[in-house]
Amino acid sequence: MRGFGHFLAVDWSGAAGERQRGIALALAHGAGGAPVLIRPPHPRGWSRGEVLALLLDLPGDTLVGMDLGISLPYADCDAFFPGWDRSPPAARGLWALVDAFAGADDYLAAGSFVDHPEIAPYFRRHGGREGARFRADDAAHGRGRLRVTEHAQAAMGLKPYSNFNLVGAAQVGKSSLTGMRLLHRLGRAVSVWPIDPLPASGPVVCEIYTSLAAIEAGRSASRAKMRSVEELNEALAALGAPPVPGEGPLDDHSCDALITAVWLRAVHREEARWKPRGLTPTLAATEGWTFGAL
Repeated sequence: MRGFGHFLAVDWSGAAGERQRGIALALAHGAGGAPVLIRPPHPRGWSRGEVLALLLDLPGDTLVGMDLGISLPYADCDAFFPGWDRSPPAARGLWALVDAFAGADDYLAAGSFVDHPEIAPYFRRHGGREGARFRADDAAHGRGRLRVTEHAQAAMGLKPYSNFNLVGAAQVGKSSLTGMRLLHRLGRAVSVWPIDPLPASGPVVCEIYTSLAAIEAGRSASRAKMRSVEELNEALAALGAPPVPGEGPLDDHSCDALITAVWLRAVHREEARWKPRGLTPTLAATEGWTFGAL
């Protein structure tokens, strides 16, 4: 498999506002060593626009893992938005739709997209507003529709939630939708696997699930979140990486980014990571996949 020289992990956020303390970026070098946090250019944290600018200026041998869903469920209903004649046929069309409908929202937010009267019925939103199309059918579970890769995650002991769910601490819908605006604005400057085939050269973005990295570093699913330098260094050692300096508390966003950057470095040459059993060409173009979900 292709090798990379830099591994950038982005713990993303869909929260409101210009700057997000929930966004953390960490870099691991292919030559080895401990991972390092990339400090934001402002004391109040990263803006999504600043992350976009950074991704547009990457070294060509960079593998970027972003903790968000790069698409919405499609395979279960043969459509992102079944019953709607404007439902896009592929993920890049979905990104363009989100960016167009939310184009007036500042900071790459996506509120106008989910508030659109033709889109809102497919989402679960705050205030007990579960859209009539949130579940694919009456038998669907309360977490909502899932992508095929999310079923694979569940089989690995993880607890994925639907990207159509915008409510609760475990939801990833908001970060996924804001991330789709970013992915659309990347254009073709950066390949997004598996929406795009893995290129022979140039930077590549893939979807990550930071809890998967933590589990493969020896944490249990219930203890995937780390909140101290000591916990982080124990997990880094399990992946063969040197410790980061310091001691005491460390926010979970930074821990997630640091461990995942090293995990990407540790496993990126494993062919099975790029060729999971459930991934078909149709799924690659529509739903995408989470790197490492087998």
